[in-house]
Amino acid sequence: MDIKDSEAESAGPIELVTDLSEIAAQCAASDLLDFAAQLAGLAEDLKALAATPIEPIPTASDPDDQLEASSE
Repeated sequence: MDIKDSEAESAGPIELVTDLSEIAAQCAASDLLDFAAQLAGLAEDLKALAATPIEPIPTASDPDDQLEASSE
C-alpha cells in the first residue's frame, strides 16, 4: 500500500496518521496470524511427542552392561 508523492502532499497529517494506524493494525493482525499458526504447529509437534513412548537410555550402572563389559 504505497502512497504516491502527490497524494502524500495533499493528505493532511490526520489522514497520514489514520493510514499509518491502519497499516500498523494490518501488520499486527498479520503477525498474530503467523504466531497463531506457529503455535498450532507446535501443538501438533507436542501431540506427536506425547504419543511417543519414552525409552530408557542404558547407562553403565545397568547390570546387563556390566556383564557385557566384563566379558570383553
